[in-house]
Amino acid sequence: MKKIRIVSPAKSIDQLHVDFAENFLEQHGFEIEIGTYALGQDHYFSGTIQERLSDFQYALDDPSIDIILCARGGYGSVQLIDELDFSAFLNDPKLIVGYSDVTVFHSHITANFKIPTLHASAPLNFAENTPEALESLLNAFNGIENVYKITPHSLNVLGEVEAMVIGGNLAILYSLLGTNSEADFKDKILFIEDVGEAVYAVDRMFYALKKAGKLSQIKALMVGGMTNMKDSEIPYGKSIEEVIHSHIAPLNIPLVFNFPAGHIDDNRAVIIGKKATLSADSETVIFRQ
Repeated sequence: MKKIRIVSPAKSIDQLHVDFAENFLEQHGFEIEIGTYALGQDHYFSGTIQERLSDFQYALDDPSIDIILCARGGYGSVQLIDELDFSAFLNDPKLIVGYSDVTVFHSHITANFKIPTLHASAPLNFAENTPEALESLLNAFNGIENVYKITPHSLNVLGEVEAMVIGGNLAILYSLLGTNSEADFKDKILFIEDVGEAVYAVDRMFYALKKAGKLSQIKALMVGGMTNMKDSEIPYGKSIEEVIHSHIAPLNIPLVFNFPAGHIDDNRAVIIGKKATLSADSETVIFRQ
């Protein structure tokens, strides 16, 4: 039986969400442990930096743990990443799981240690997730391949590619440019999602990726949920999709919108740091990993 430890490296979470996730995962054959400070609160956070750090370090070091499941995102993972000791983790890797702010871990671990992590739903959202999202999470936990068929978007750029997947939350990836947690973009399928950003801010982030030489390195771009995007008081004049298309179309690489992952109920699992195949034609888009 695989053992999962639920930790909260960032924002605090209501116990009801964790209880729901614990029951769901136990029903599907997993043993669950709750981190000491996973249900704590220190202002915005689940605990002080030292408390959250000790919880995550304990999970990394515990040889009985197979999966470290982050209870939610928010903000705070970047406060921990450089203080963690990954020595035991490198000898006995665990699957680190989460999305949004957890992109800090996805990016840092894939870039520095070449160990896959899992971009997937969090206990905060289990009660609202689609059956397909939760099934994809369980498949990833159990080593079962996920295959997603996606309705094409009019601004997709068609093509087929097989490559390793990197990415996660766009704003987090942007914030890690030039740091020791920056992902290696070369020959990768880049997956992005975000929530609550302004259209102009997304354009700014893409210019930063372009100026840093990252966009020219990737082999494809998958755009997940771009949720609750905001326009400026004077309308920007382009949709989020049009902004992204304007940056990617000149590169002549596959571009896929409406990928089912992100701050959406249908938040399906994507393994960061593992190869996948992406095929986009005029009839359908298929992602296999």
